[in-house]
Amino acid sequence: MKWSIHQLRKHRQGPLLFDEAVNLDSVKNRNEEIRAIQPVRVSGTCTIGEKKLTCQLRLEGSMTLPCARTWEDVDYPFSIETVEQFSWDEGTLQTDDEIHPVDGEIIDFTPVLEELILLEIPMQVLCENADEMQQVEGKGWSYTTDEELEAQRQEAGEKVDPRLAGLANFFETDKE
Repeated sequence: MKWSIHQLRKHRQGPLLFDEAVNLDSVKNRNEEIRAIQPVRVSGTCTIGEKKLTCQLRLEGSMTLPCARTWEDVDYPFSIETVEQFSWDEGTLQTDDEIHPVDGEIIDFTPVLEELILLEIPMQVLCENADEMQQVEGKGWSYTTDEELEAQRQEAGEKVDPRLAGLANFFETDKE
């Protein structure tokens, strides 16, 4: 999604309305957890001023992420609403650090859209059958629930290693 400043200045009398499907497959290069992303619907309005462009954006789409327990694909829908500002004037850029700088005469929305999507990725995603997993293990790893782990700890109690049992009485010697 790229627009030239000259093209945008034609819409000075009123806001520019847009509704586009944008292919953002490049976001997979920035985060390897994203296995797939469908075209993102980007809609909103932009108003252009003398020195900056203000856009109210709405992003809707879905991406495929791995389940934190089973590593299966999970479809994760997202909806983002934001206001983003772009400026090509050095003075305006120095007054506000939340304004995106414009290099040259073209405003490229792709890096901003990618950042917004990356911020939407949750810490972990669980698939529908993740809670049904009871006991799973592989070579060098196993999965147990918190309840099972607590039961194992209570069952084991505080067992002393027989090789170190003699040290239990070390400080109880009589000083004569």
